[in-house]
Amino acid sequence: MGRKRIVLITTGGTVAAHQTAGGAVPVLHSSDLVHLTREAFDSAGTTEPPDITTVDLMTRDSSALHTTDQFIIATSVAGALADPQVAGVVVTHGTDTMEETAYLVDLYAHDPRPVVFTGAQRPSDHPDADGPANIVAAIACAIDPASTGHGVQIVVGGDPQPVRGLFKVETEALAAYDVVHPALGRPLVDLPIPAGRSARVDTIALYPGVSPGTIAAAVAQNAAGIVLSATGSGNTHPDITAQVSLAVQQGVTVVVSTRVPYGEVAARYGGGGGAVDLVAAGALVSAWLRAPQARMALIALLTAGATRDDVASFLASSGPG
Repeated sequence: MGRKRIVLITTGGTVAAHQTAGGAVPVLHSSDLVHLTREAFDSAGTTEPPDITTVDLMTRDSSALHTTDQFIIATSVAGALADPQVAGVVVTHGTDTMEETAYLVDLYAHDPRPVVFTGAQRPSDHPDADGPANIVAAIACAIDPASTGHGVQIVVGGDPQPVRGLFKVETEALAAYDVVHPALGRPLVDLPIPAGRSARVDTIALYPGVSPGTIAAAVAQNAAGIVLSATGSGNTHPDITAQVSLAVQQGVTVVVSTRVPYGEVAARYGGGGGAVDLVAAGALVSAWLRAPQARMALIALLTAGATRDDVASFLASSGPG
């Protein structure tokens, strides 16, 4: 049998960056990363790396991506998997928003073949750049039969991690991510990846003194959905609850998450601004997906024409088990 074939899709990020007078900037393309990867394979004593086909998709910081770009990446992954000879796909991506794009890709990942996102915490011209080793590890994960059927995974500074429930926990350490729970459900979006405009969903951070007008502004700017990054177990000020009620009455889907990294979000508190009150006002609770991934789920679902009940069912299916 011949070597396994991997498609490497490059999108930019620190893994492709060089340090400049104006800060680290992504400049490397897929051919450059393949060259660095082959050197890393040689250093690791691997004599026969897999056959690598490259897709030079974009060269951007992940913090500068638009939602359209994230759907382009998802479409590129699906296009790579359209070839039955491809064993798996590796995507290089900036770590700032990797958990969002990778999660979006996973929402449409009906194909059981491995898809692995990777990146770096140090620019490629750093004396101890971590990117090449991460790419090698991601490729190893993508060709490992044990990775089949596990959905999108991330490899950055350690063992593969599931993308569902993932969030970035380090700005500099090489192991950049953790998960809120290691075995969350994987409900999927059944429709094809949209080629046109997607639904607009805003994320609003809640804190003492937050202006209720932020919700009204999102509604006025035609947001189809709003994700609240609330305090504690989904709590906020009573003034926010009133605005949530008005938003829901105007057809906006509102989802409550939390700024707390770990633990389940559950409606336990009242007092006018607790999650109990927000649910009574028509909001849905994202028990396990934190705000960035809850937003991506809501974008995909609303773009597919999902109803409020559909969103509620999806969130309920996203829990452990």
